[in-house]
Amino acid sequence: MTITVVKIGGSIATYPDELRALCKKISVLSKKFRVVVVPGGGEFADTVRQLDQRYNLTIRISHHMAIYAMNQYGLMLTDLIPDSVVVEEVAQTKIVLDKNLTPVFLPAKLMLAEDPLENSWNVTSDSIAFYIAAKLEASKLVVVTDVDGIYNNDPKIQSSLLINQITAKELVTISKRTSIDITLPKLLKNSNLSCVVLNGLYPDRLESALMNQKVVGTLISNFSNLKK
Repeated sequence: MTITVVKIGGSIATYPDELRALCKKISVLSKKFRVVVVPGGGEFADTVRQLDQRYNLTIRISHHMAIYAMNQYGLMLTDLIPDSVVVEEVAQTKIVLDKNLTPVFLPAKLMLAEDPLENSWNVTSDSIAFYIAAKLEASKLVVVTDVDGIYNNDPKIQSSLLINQITAKELVTISKRTSIDITLPKLLKNSNLSCVVLNGLYPDRLESALMNQKVVGTLISNFSNLKK
């Protein structure tokens, strides 16, 4: 069975009841699917941003601090996801999956050792989740956020329209703010990994995505995958 990486955005943490429901759903789904959770940065990363602005930190330091912020959120998620286990290595992750438990991948050890991505605020937990998915040879990345997917404009603007499907190549050309970081489409463009962006406030949507069913959200892929 193939692996799906589910990145839980920090924005969900502002909705305690919904995050708890999502975490319980992930635990249940992990009995049927090989799901690996990668945490976002959330309020922990926001603190790093504030300190960066206040002290004008070097980009390497602020980048590393933000990755450690993901670890903090990940530890919190292990407290909320029943039958979850902290992991930091690929081999360890697969052992946990074989036990039908939910690995929560803390990225700091891997990312600081390999330092594979640009050190900047253009690289967030979205791109880091992609890198971990690639290392795990996952077939899909699901980015869980607090909006329905990617819109043609800022999702906070009422007239914005949800984009149901788009190629990574097309997404690279969009200069307006979306619900993912600007580096992720560039990484997806050169991979076979499919990506779905959906709203974690509705946990059943995650189940639909894992079952490859039609779901409210945005499918990002490359041309070859769209032709399948």
